[in-house]
Amino acid sequence: MSKFFQYIRESYIELVEHVSWPTWSELQNSAVVVLLATVIIALVVFAMDEAAGNLLKYLYQSVA
Repeated sequence: MSKFFQYIRESYIELVEHVSWPTWSELQNSAVVVLLATVIIALVVFAMDEAAGNLLKYLYQSVA
């Protein structure tokens, strides 16, 4: 059981003394970058889906 408490203590020390946490403005900038990347990827996937759908409609209409 002492190893468990030692692990918890060492983890706490690692988080408090050795980890460099980002500032609030860095977090906001990162969130904006993630949001923009998500929107761009969603638009690309949407465009690919629409293109594939239109291609299949064209192919089905030309066969029938």
